[in-house]
Amino acid sequence: MTHVVTDACIRCKYTDCVDVCPVDCFKEGPEYLVIDPDECIDCAVCIPECPANAIYAEDDLPQGLEIFLEFNKKLAPGLPTITKRKPALPDAEQWRVVSHKLSGLDIAF
Repeated sequence: MTHVVTDACIRCKYTDCVDVCPVDCFKEGPEYLVIDPDECIDCAVCIPECPANAIYAEDDLPQGLEIFLEFNKKLAPGLPTITKRKPALPDAEQWRVVSHKLSGLDIAF
């Protein structure tokens, strides 16, 4: 099993989760983070650290967010690993309360 970053991270990109990850499984996109499912050890320490509540265990994904398992799996191999906390995106607080942000990204997966 793996953990999954969902659309709550898009356009926020809080990186509190990165600081606590013991295996550096987070990958960084321009406006989001993903978890590499091949590297995640299912420790769950990232979940309470996320201020946007964007991270779920694969088996606990809320209905309608299952697509993010594939999103993380497909994008992770092509993205650089992030190992240290960075500032969130400048308008993260505004985006934190917005849902269904996947359609606003210019990516194909």
